[in-house]
Amino acid sequence: DDLRFLIQKVGTKTTATLAPAVHFTWPSDMNRRGRGRPSLLFFLSKSDRLARFSSSASPAAATSPSRPADPRRTPTFLREHVIATGHLHRQRTQETVVTLYGEGRFQEAVDALFHQSGRVGDALRVLDVVPASQPTPPPVYTSLFHLCIRHCAVDEARRVYGHASSSGFHPDVLVCNRLIAMFAKSDCLHDAQHVFDHMSARDACSWNTLIAGYAKGSDMAEARQLFDRMPREIKDGFSWSSVMSGYIRHGQPAEALRLYREMQMDGKSARNKFTVSSALSASTAVLCRRYGKEIHGHIIRGELSSDAVVWSALSDMYAKCGSIVEARYIFNATPDRDVVSWSAMIGRYFDAGRSKEGFGLFSDMMRSGMRPNEFTFAGVLNACSEQTMEGVGKQVHGHMARVGWDPFSFAAGALIDMYSKCGNIDSAINVFNGMPHPDLVSWSSIISGLAQNGNPEEALRYFESLLKSGTKPDPITFVGVLSACTHAGLVDKGLEIFHSIEKEHALSHTNDHYACVVDLLSRAGRFEEVEEIISKMPMKPDKFLWASLLGGCRIHGNLTLARLAADALFEIEPENAATYVTLANLYATAGLWDDVTKIRKMMDDRGVVKKPGSSWIEVERKVHRFLVGDESHPRIKEIHAQLEKLSAKLKEEGYVPDTNFVLHDIEEEQKEQNLVHHSEKLAVAFGILATPPQTTIKVFKNLRICGDCHTAIKFISRISQREIIVRDSSRFHHFKHGRCTCRDYW
Repeated sequence: DDLRFLIQKVGTKTTATLAPAVHFTWPSDMNRRGRGRPSLLFFLSKSDRLARFSSSASPAAATSPSRPADPRRTPTFLREHVIATGHLHRQRTQETVVTLYGEGRFQEAVDALFHQSGRVGDALRVLDVVPASQPTPPPVYTSLFHLCIRHCAVDEARRVYGHASSSGFHPDVLVCNRLIAMFAKSDCLHDAQHVFDHMSARDACSWNTLIAGYAKGSDMAEARQLFDRMPREIKDGFSWSSVMSGYIRHGQPAEALRLYREMQMDGKSARNKFTVSSALSASTAVLCRRYGKEIHGHIIRGELSSDAVVWSALSDMYAKCGSIVEARYIFNATPDRDVVSWSAMIGRYFDAGRSKEGFGLFSDMMRSGMRPNEFTFAGVLNACSEQTMEGVGKQVHGHMARVGWDPFSFAAGALIDMYSKCGNIDSAINVFNGMPHPDLVSWSSIISGLAQNGNPEEALRYFESLLKSGTKPDPITFVGVLSACTHAGLVDKGLEIFHSIEKEHALSHTNDHYACVVDLLSRAGRFEEVEEIISKMPMKPDKFLWASLLGGCRIHGNLTLARLAADALFEIEPENAATYVTLANLYATAGLWDDVTKIRKMMDDRGVVKKPGSSWIEVERKVHRFLVGDESHPRIKEIHAQLEKLSAKLKEEGYVPDTNFVLHDIEEEQKEQNLVHHSEKLAVAFGILATPPQTTIKVFKNLRICGDCHTAIKFISRISQREIIVRDSSRFHHFKHGRCTCRDYW
């Protein structure tokens, strides 16, 4: 009857709501006091298991009020509830903790509470075991501090520290130092300072840890103030280098160099590899070779002449200050060169634009027996991408296969990127498909590569696969996806993806995302939407957005917005000739020759020089370069003859030269003649001459391919029965059978 009344009175729904918030113990104590039935009823009133009762449940099955509870006679549902909810386990753990505490085994008591749930906060319940009349034993606090530090539990560490302070306990120096390090690492510098201020004694580690925390954070002034307060007799190399590194990190390399000079005058502060490396980094940041040479002298006179880290920093300083020859000299003199030293020197050559020496040093490294790591391969492959040297990239791929490269490595993404940027998208796909578990960099590389190589639909399919794989895209991934929509002319799909970045993926839009959408809409001629998006941007439009708008205006002849975009670009980068040329093209197409003249005069007045169009092609591992109207190539007469023959066939096939791309008010015949000698046409003609029939021709251009050349090469691909690949400054064009993968939408 009692059970029936309880179920009717309370109800399953209410008790289910209460249950999770209540902790129970076995009600035997209450039974011993003669309150067995009320105990059971209270337990049931808080349990979400009431639904398992029925009107047939007998109160007699419960424990008698006159004797203790017998678990063997307890209803099955009650035993199940205790086991399922962990109440019995918690009771036993609590009993164990009390036993361990009573035996003085404090660390084991803390560990028992922690391992019960895996939560640091639960371990703090050990403090409840301490009788109110007794102080908490210091080993309890020490054990809790070590647990908090081990799991970087900042909030729990604050609670333990507060409890300890109120009890009059102060941790020793070692524990305090570890607490300061944990708080500083978690960017809780106020807490770190509080611990530091209340230490009864401090050592060098205490000072250095807090100084480094401030220097790595955002309060360089506090770091310097603390450094100045630090007792002179305990300052060491780490103290000086922490502040120097902080100055460099906060864009104050001159202050770092001043501090280095101060250290030189301090007789007790010995130089070490950290202070010297920091000083060299500061010299590099201010591009002051003179300071660097001075530090070089200190290295030679000191005891650091055998340290590889110092020599690497010295070589880096010379390279970044423009002395690549001296950088190589330092590298050659470096003792015990390892893979890091080799990789760094190879990278310095590439950064200096001396790719030939970089590739040569990589070959030397392979011959020396030094095994490259993934960063070595990635650096060389990135250089191959920039130089569009697929032949060298394939050789590097071969080296990777021979030494056994890891398909999970950073180099895999660089390999995909290299093949994509060299127009060999099939090889890029093969590399990607050979990766067991592609990372986000590899996903982003293949999506971007497919988009750039005229496979936008495939790029979108890979994006869908990325989402299904559980990999979370980042802002860079979406740049590739939006570019795919732009190249395919998928305006609505692109807008849908653009809006999903914030709504579905909880990412913020970047300037690159806005530039992609403006490119997408302006190419489609939807300029009203472009103006609306620009007006609502949360950040200032950058040069890429304005250039995208200008390119769209060129396609549709929108002079009004073209002038707006050009004016913005003139303000951002007045030295960029591409803006002037594009605007002049627009005026020329509209027949506004006076405005073309004004643009030319503006360029002259500002000293802006148009970058000459240059195209190159690799034949038998040799790169052949061509400029517009080039006469320097040894086979130029054959090339001109080939072009004349092609021009005649093109006109027979229906090709009509587009003289709008000639920026001179001259006769049409002369305009047509000028178009024939564009650099990309010279390179294609040479490719036909220098390679066997049906061989794919691959041409690279430093500028955007002109519309007339684009049309002409489509015809040439059909006439010559060749696949012709042209990579211009924005994308790849794969010409085959008279069609281009860009679908004339570029």
